[in-house]
Amino acid sequence: MKNLFRVLLAVFVAAAATAPAGAQSFPDRPIRLIVPYPAGGPADTVARVTTQGLGAELGGNVIIENVAGAGGRMATKDVTRAAPDGYTLLLSGSNEYAITPALYKNLDFDPTKELVAVAAVATDSNAIVVNPSVPVHTLAELVRYVQDNPGKLTEGSTVGIAPHLLLEFFRARSGAQITFVPYKGAAPTLADLMGGHIQVAASAKSVLVPLVTSGKLRALAVSSAERWPELPDVPTLHESGIDGYPPDIWFGLLAPAGTPPPIIGKLNAAQNARLNSPEVQAGIARLGLVKRSLSAADFAKILDGEARLWKAVADEAGVHLE
Repeated sequence: MKNLFRVLLAVFVAAAATAPAGAQSFPDRPIRLIVPYPAGGPADTVARVTTQGLGAELGGNVIIENVAGAGGRMATKDVTRAAPDGYTLLLSGSNEYAITPALYKNLDFDPTKELVAVAAVATDSNAIVVNPSVPVHTLAELVRYVQDNPGKLTEGSTVGIAPHLLLEFFRARSGAQITFVPYKGAAPTLADLMGGHIQVAASAKSVLVPLVTSGKLRALAVSSAERWPELPDVPTLHESGIDGYPPDIWFGLLAPAGTPPPIIGKLNAAQNARLNSPEVQAGIARLGLVKRSLSAADFAKILDGEARLWKAVADEAGVHLE
């Protein structure tokens, strides 16, 4: 019995010593931060600005990897299957955590159960934009133009994310029927929009403002609760007669379910410290984002609310994908 007691005591002591050591030594190799869209789009831009210096804050390296495909689902699934050790993170939020399960009924993974919140970083908002060759300046004018010129316009977005839902929500509320063209990311969408290959699109403020202020695109309405300060003449969706579309898109760091709380805590503290750094705050301001510094638990509550909110939007817009 004494020998058994000694063995159990040794196991307990070893476990107690090992658990904190794992968190204390983390990270001892590079951390992969997966961005589920191509370089140059909103998610990639947010990741590179808001996580600037995160590796140094942690005492290691953070490597951003763009893993595009299937509207973010491919990368999201890969992260849910990764080891829950803090070394694989996803730059995600509203799109992959909330919108994906609201739209796709036959997923072989569940982001709401297989991912956990680590740290919020920022919120963005969306806008409906057109190529300047389209002779409209408001959503009402766009509706009339579509009615007078059936089949003339095409629109584009990455399938299954917030900008796609914005276009579909606009269609459901206005009745404007515009041919939809799917894209793999915001960068190719906006390139084709500026080139005149499509005429209408929706995308995020973080990439749209310089394109609109330079005259390359024209914004018709923004999704935020208030007008964008950079584009004070562009009305909100509410001012344009369309209510019910969420004003904000949340971005943050997520990890595979089962990641140890001490590691999540360390990542959260480091990310929040970076959000308060002058260089990151300057980058956030430059993009017109809103900084979101939260505990992991508070970010989790936000994401759960997002899941309910976007399901209601998808149901009203009638968008359900295979």
